[in-house]
Order: sequence, then C-alpha cells, then structure tokens
Amino acid sequence: MSDVGLFDTLGLTEYEATALAELLRLGRTTAPNLAEATGIPKARIYGVLDELADAGYVKVIPGRPKEYQPRDPESLLARAKENKRQEYESFERELDDQREAFLSQFGPAFERAGGDITPAEELFHVVDVGDPSESETRRLYHDAERSVFVLTKSFEYLDSVEPALSDAVERVPVKVLLHHPNLLDDDEKPVQSRIVERLRSDHDGVEFRFSEGRLPWRGTFIDPSMEYDDGEAIFLVEEPDVPNHMRQAAITENGSFVAGFKRYFDLVWDHESVEQA
Repeated sequence: MSDVGLFDTLGLTEYEATALAELLRLGRTTAPNLAEATGIPKARIYGVLDELADAGYVKVIPGRPKEYQPRDPESLLARAKENKRQEYESFERELDDQREAFLSQFGPAFERAGGDITPAEELFHVVDVGDPSESETRRLYHDAERSVFVLTKSFEYLDSVEPALSDAVERVPVKVLLHHPNLLDDDEKPVQSRIVERLRSDHDGVEFRFSEGRLPWRGTFIDPSMEYDDGEAIFLVEEPDVPNHMRQAAITENGSFVAGFKRYFDLVWDHESVEQA
C-alpha cells in the first residue's frame, strides 16, 4: 500500500487513507477500479468507500456502476475540522449528561478518602522528558498571555515546538537563554549554530542571549507575576549523567516559583550573558 502519511491525522483506517489518497490522484472512478489501483480487496472496497462517504470526504455518483468522486483537498480539510468539532460537541454533551450522577457518586467517596492532594504535592507534577514534555511546552506557548521565557542548552527540540513558538511570537514577547558554545560538547555546537540561524532568519521576534555560566535548570515559563499569583513553568534540573529517556520534567502553576524563575532569568540575562556567541 502507498505511504499515505498525513491522512492518519484524519483518523482514517489504513484502507480508508489509502483509498482517499488514490482517489485524489485518480479523480472520479468506480470501486473496482480503485480496488485494482490500491490493492484493497474487492470485498472490502465498498465498505471503505461507504465510510469515506459517511465522513463527507467522498461523493457517491449514482449509476451502473456507481462512481466515487473525492472532494477537493481544501474541502477535505474543512470537513475534517467539522467532523472533529461535531465529535467534540457530542462528547461534551455526553459528559454534561453524566456530570451530576458522576459527581454525586464519586465526590463524597473522594472526600472520605482524604480529598485533594497535600500542599507540598500541589507544587509540582511530573511528565517524562521527550514527547510528553514537548507537548506540555507547546501548550505553554499557546497559553501564554503576556510573556514566554526559555532556558536551554541549544534549543535542540525546536523542530517539535516550532509552530507553537511561532504562534507565541505573534502575540507576546519571547526571550531565550542558551548555553554559550564554550559550555557545549563538540557534537552540540553545530546543533546550536543551526538553531540560532533559524531563530535569526525565521523567528526574528525572539530575543536570545548566551549564558556564560551553566544553567542549573532548563525549561520554559510563561506569564510570571511579581505578585506571585500567576504563571506556569515546565523545567528539569541539570543532570549530565542521566540520559534524557530516563528523566522527568516538573510542571508547576505556583506563582511564587514562577516569579523566582523570572528573577533568576533576569539576573543571568542582565549580568551573566552576552548577545553574540
């Protein structure tokens, strides 16, 4: 079967994605022709096309034999959005219908078991470093209302957060502190150099400087308040001997911690960093 890549985002099965991709190349055709072109078994092709038609991705043209016409790519994307919106609204209605019964059953039990987490536990929760931490970082970029601050060795994870970073840059100031190249290993220096060039060329709204001392922790924090009542952060401490796949990042919504991170960031930015590496 052909590599249909992006169609996975639409939530299609492999057969559905393959059929839709081939229809976009062939245009209007019959089910047997499509089965022949894709290798999808003839016993399955009609069911596959029915599912695509039900989702609004394909139009059925009556006749003998019936023919199938894909919607244009722009309409496909619009239909995918609408399907997800309707799916979410249906899910939301189901939750609302069950809310009262759920809360009445489990609310008292939860309180009897000790209620919410302790104040100490409330300060942080953790996620694994990698996809989970990058997902949380993207969320922070999207949620930022006033400012974004990043501390990083070389911003090597830029690829995975770049669209969210671009979104943030359009709305709020973004500052990035990187390790000075003198503090990097030889294999890290070219990575940082490429990232810096991309920041300069593609994200000129990002301010960045190079820390002349090693940063004891790295991460992202947003919307700090000197009233200690706002902000959120994701961070990990420097542990050179621990591989990334064994590490965890801490997330906090504690305004005092986030304000403390901001004070530290400002001290390094103003007194212990340089504009050019």
